[in-house]
Parts: sequence; C-alpha cells; structure tokens
Amino acid sequence: MDPIPLDESRQRQVREATAECVSRAARLFEREFVAPPVRFDLSGRAAGQYRVLRGEAAIRYNPWIFARYFHDNLADTVPHEVAHFVVDQLWGLRRVRAHGREWRSVMQALGVEPRVTASFDLSGLPVRRQRRFDYHCACGVHSLTTCRHNRVLRGEVRYHCRHCGETLRPGPA
Repeated sequence: MDPIPLDESRQRQVREATAECVSRAARLFEREFVAPPVRFDLSGRAAGQYRVLRGEAAIRYNPWIFARYFHDNLADTVPHEVAHFVVDQLWGLRRVRAHGREWRSVMQALGVEPRVTASFDLSGLPVRRQRRFDYHCACGVHSLTTCRHNRVLRGEVRYHCRHCGETLRPGPA
C-alpha cells in the first residue's frame, strides 16, 4: 500500500492542537503569544520542526509521518515544537541550547515528557537522506554530511579527528 500524507481534516486537527498548546503555554507563562503559522511541508526523517527563517517563525510538520503516527505526534510532536516556539519567545533561540534546560522546563510545564526524538518505523515513507562525503585523517576515514562538507568547501570550518587530532581532508587518503 502506498503511503498517504495527512488529509485536510487531520491537518485542521493538528493546527487546532498547536493553537491550543500555544494558548496553554501563554496561560502557564502569563504571556501573550501569537501562534506561528503551521505548515505541512517538512520532509525527511523529522516529524516536526520549529524554524525562524529571515525573521519569520513557523512550525512545520511532516505530513507523511503524522499520517502514519497521528495520535503519537499529536501528543508528543505538537508540544515539542510549541516548546521550541515558547523558548524562542521567552529566551531567544541564540541564547539557549535547542533541547536544554529551558526547553525541558517548558515541556514539563506543558505536562509532556521532554524527549528529544521519537523512534518511528519510516519504511515505505518518502524520506530524504543526506549524501555523505569521505574525509580522511592519519588514523582513518570519516563520513561528513553534505552540510558539513559544504562548510569545509566554503572555508567556514575545519573538522578534526577526535582520536588523532588531525584536520580532516576530503578525498582519498
């Protein structure tokens, strides 16, 4: 059977659950929060994501993972992403760790176990996998993601082996 993404009716339920969770957080923290837009455009292996891009905040959900594990995601992923939003509003994203003390405290205030990741069986779902690039050092080969590889190419960063301390180099040894 081919996978089916989240239908309109369930998307509406997720939007309502997200708005209710934001309202609950506003009452708990005695602050006014304007709920960010909710989108169902996330692909890959993550069920949800809170993102601020060019000053615009949004909560993104993966319609394929939500469709398969609807109730689990409604109970866990929605408050998880709302907690990131609340942390951004209260402390700012640049000042705290993504799943640090502040985020855990918001999750607990919302009455949800502060788990970082879920382990869903994603077989049969369209998931994006990052390409990996081999980098070498004196003691072996390391696999870097596309993101890290591009940072090296732009000269923004150098990665070092945790064992021998040598700078990792692309290509053959």
